[in-house]
Amino acid sequence: MVLAMEDDAAVSAADIARLAGVRRAAVSNWRRRHGDFPRPVGGTASSPLFSLPEVQAWLRGRGRPFELAPIDRAWQQLRALGDDLELGARVAAAGAYLAHPVPRADDDPDLRAMLTRLAVDKGAAWTFEQLCERYFEAHSRRLSPTPPEYADLMVRLTGARGTTVLDPACGFGSLLLASGAKSARGQDSDVTTAKIAGLRLQLREVDTEVHAADALREDAFAGQEADVVLCDPPFNERSWGQEELLGDARWEYGLPPRGESELAWVQHCLAHAKPGGAVAILMPGAAAGRRSGKRIRANLLRAGALRAVVTFASGGPDLWLLTRPAPGERPPGTALIAEADVAEVEPLWRAYVERPEAVGERIIDLLDDDVDLTPALRRTAREDSGQAFLAAQQLFDKAGLRLPPLEPAAEELAHTTVGELVKSGALQVWHAPPRPADGDEPLLTADDVLAGGPPTGRAAPDEAAVTAHEGDVVASVTGAVGVHSGPPVRLGPSLSLYRVDPRRLDAEFLAGCLRAADFPVHSASTRIDARRLKVPRYPLETQRAYGAAFRALAEFDRALRTTAEIGRDLVRLGFAALAEGRLRPGAG
Repeated sequence: MVLAMEDDAAVSAADIARLAGVRRAAVSNWRRRHGDFPRPVGGTASSPLFSLPEVQAWLRGRGRPFELAPIDRAWQQLRALGDDLELGARVAAAGAYLAHPVPRADDDPDLRAMLTRLAVDKGAAWTFEQLCERYFEAHSRRLSPTPPEYADLMVRLTGARGTTVLDPACGFGSLLLASGAKSARGQDSDVTTAKIAGLRLQLREVDTEVHAADALREDAFAGQEADVVLCDPPFNERSWGQEELLGDARWEYGLPPRGESELAWVQHCLAHAKPGGAVAILMPGAAAGRRSGKRIRANLLRAGALRAVVTFASGGPDLWLLTRPAPGERPPGTALIAEADVAEVEPLWRAYVERPEAVGERIIDLLDDDVDLTPALRRTAREDSGQAFLAAQQLFDKAGLRLPPLEPAAEELAHTTVGELVKSGALQVWHAPPRPADGDEPLLTADDVLAGGPPTGRAAPDEAAVTAHEGDVVASVTGAVGVHSGPPVRLGPSLSLYRVDPRRLDAEFLAGCLRAADFPVHSASTRIDARRLKVPRYPLETQRAYGAAFRALAEFDRALRTTAEIGRDLVRLGFAALAEGRLRPGAG
């Protein structure tokens, strides 16, 4: 049966994709390719809302009618009760009613009736989980639950199933739900988030205790220990409370520096694990090598607490595996430092547990001046230094360093500005949206622009995405600028797109002018403000000559940067190979 909806019901792109049985990218394509696709009626530019009756009529006209399931009717009713800023609180209230179906005076009777029918038909836990999934989709830009493949791996590696599990930065409870814990303990600084996490667990009849408070500043489980601790903490927080926690007993391995909040979370997790208990925590890649954290990393290794640092080959955070040392236990002599696909990590860990000396790195070798545990660096250190030196030498010799021919000039130039070029139609400018959701779509980053390489980032499809085509100028807030060549590519955060009218403006010329400028930057948005940038007024042919010189100078810069990197490797490998007897002084 097709259920009637209110005339003013609105749906997001994610809602349309789910209701029509397609991927979200298909909805984005419909919007781009079909001029008659319904216009947004609300929401924001990055997360628009559409009239449900208009979408239904549009899809019906293309032979794609859909039935609105009861859970989707309940979701639309819930969403229509207020603005999206308070949507999380309304989701939590719906969960509270499903857990304890006692009517309250401020309940919406229609929604309450829908939830009651769904709970009887599908179960309260299923109903709430479906509402949560739609909430996460609606706010995918700012909500980032732990990816299921990471959560499942962490559970398997720690043996969490059926135990008491703590997550001190639990978010919406993704790790605790995946753990299959007998008893789940969680904490999150956001009241609504913590409430939703607790309700998701309670409705699955898990023994649950979740608190709303910052775990580092207000430890709700002080003095308590768990069999397993799982954590996906916030990264790069400088105001995590170091000054007020100077003498905290949790800092057994050293006071975390102000810029090393992640090492505070590591020690918090260890403090709450039982002796011999396992800890799995997701960490930024930089935490394995930052000099400010080397003392704590060294102490974790010496004590036998840090057992593994694994970089996922597909990108994303690193996985640290730790064990709280038992009193009197002899620390292990090795640790696993590795790069691997997610599917390869568990077999690799099992192999390490069975043959630690064969698979792991010796602790004594890791305790050098930097205690840098970055897996890629350790892999390089294991290479034959002599062969690596010779390979680097060949690359160095091949690097071409040629400046373009330039000569003195003293011209009185007339100028226009980027803003005037935009007004005249010679130029269009777009800015990529910030903080894309995790996904599989290739994404060009600021580092890629600087290196002049292919996209290395990944993100979920987004109808607000900005895509660069052949000949577009791409610029980052850090000053990296380039003219895109090759297939279309989506731009990542902090990147701007400048599309020229080739009959009036040369792309390479504009790119050179952008790179030459010392951009003022908006402190609020961190976007390049190039509207006032002066651009010399030249005929198109002159622009092209200058553009060619700019391009040659950029290629020289990339060659110089590459050669410098190879040169540093050459020196390092030369010292190592001579000291290890892999190379010897040659004649002459």
